[in-house]
Amino acid sequence: MKKIAILLLLSMYALSISAQQSFNIKDFGAKGDGSTSNTVFIQSAIDKAATVGGGKVIMPAGRFITGVIHLKTNVTLSLEMNAVLMGSAKRIDYGPHDASALIVAKDQKNISIVGKGTIDGQGYELIKDIYRMLNDGTLEDKEWKTYNPWHQMRPEERNRPKLIEFTNCQGVQIKNITIKDGLCWTQDYRNCSNLVIDSITVNNRSFLNSDGIDLVDCKNAQVSNCNMNVADDGVCLKSVDRNSSCENIVITNCKIRSSASALKFGTSSWGGFKNITVNHLEIFDTYRSAIALEVVDGGVMENIDIRNIKATNTGNAIFMKIGHRNKDSAISTIRHVYIGNVSVQVPQGKPDKGLEMEGPEVLYPHNVFPSSIVGLPDHPIEDVVLENIEIQYEGGANRDTAYFPLKDVTKIPENNSDYPEFSMFGELPVWGFYVRHAKNITMKNLTISYTKPDFRTPMIFDDVTNLTLNKIQIPTSNSLPVILLNGVSNKHIHNIKLAVTNKQGIEIR
Repeated sequence: MKKIAILLLLSMYALSISAQQSFNIKDFGAKGDGSTSNTVFIQSAIDKAATVGGGKVIMPAGRFITGVIHLKTNVTLSLEMNAVLMGSAKRIDYGPHDASALIVAKDQKNISIVGKGTIDGQGYELIKDIYRMLNDGTLEDKEWKTYNPWHQMRPEERNRPKLIEFTNCQGVQIKNITIKDGLCWTQDYRNCSNLVIDSITVNNRSFLNSDGIDLVDCKNAQVSNCNMNVADDGVCLKSVDRNSSCENIVITNCKIRSSASALKFGTSSWGGFKNITVNHLEIFDTYRSAIALEVVDGGVMENIDIRNIKATNTGNAIFMKIGHRNKDSAISTIRHVYIGNVSVQVPQGKPDKGLEMEGPEVLYPHNVFPSSIVGLPDHPIEDVVLENIEIQYEGGANRDTAYFPLKDVTKIPENNSDYPEFSMFGELPVWGFYVRHAKNITMKNLTISYTKPDFRTPMIFDDVTNLTLNKIQIPTSNSLPVILLNGVSNKHIHNIKLAVTNKQGIEIR
């Protein structure tokens, strides 16, 4: 039903676009010479289209510099082939204080950005002007000279413009365009509904915090056929409103390279994430997790279906975490999650090493981190099915690099108020899967292996109720135990194939 509704929405867009009047920005005075400021001309074309009930604002081939522009109800911004909408490289053009996004819409309906052209944030040039203003004392910023793990002066996010920011909008289409070189989130869709993002390319590695697509408390949205190469999270769902949520969202057929996590729900998780379907992602050279599901602010995550994920040279396969960093009494929830048909290859080294704007190194010696499913004491992650999963680790762990004794498994830190990340627990005595504080967990047809020896235990389950392991293969480990069950009640274990005998390989405490 979701796909049918989205197809109907696309058909409505096609009909409305064909009936729209057209307004060429050159007719309003715009010049695509790469030097003229065209803010007034482009805005005039948008305003004119809006006054007649809607229309298509055409940007022809050329390089059109602009400051902040506001898209309005029933207006389509159409970037023709070889058209480049260039964000101003002057920070003042985004406002004297907190930076506006380049393209803004608030409380609008039926708005679109389409075509074969490019939105270029000119991030490399704009950051120079931001530094100039900071050094001159004409821009206030409390963070830019403080230490950060990127070893780079980093102005606050509020001082770095996003490229697209739509708030409280209904009926949004972003299609076919290329977006590049911003200084913050590439796209921020906040409390929007009936949103389609299709067949776009995002190349945003010019600075930090450059997520590819952020959906914040959005409903009825599709992200499809997109190609992203970004210095932060690829496709990221967030919730900042306790009374709202990301809901009824489909993400499909996307290719992602990220110096953070490729697919991430969280970290902001005040409301929730409900009825999310993900299918067919190709992930590569990604520093953190292929799949990260994180609820740490009191929100609810439920009814998540993720299938057909292939990830190569990626720092972690699956990371699921309930935390409690919010100061109120609301406790986060993760339940009813299915993850199936997933293949991940995890290297020993840093997957994005040497790439432009790579993610910050973990600041302590460590071996390869395992996948994790970790709830809170007395608030477990519930009803998770992992099926048809294959994870190949490079392995190569060394006791001289880092060591945490298996006998102290119950002393692994909880770190419940920390920023959630697959490395948040420090060195672990496990290389494949670490599951703690969980209930109704099923792993079926799952294979984990390494290409270089790892002295640690492949799988640890700690404080788990109702655990089903069926058709588990661990062909490369000679560590004992191969599977540790600590405080696991009501377990169902069938068809386990280990490198050692079942009797030796599974330890129950």
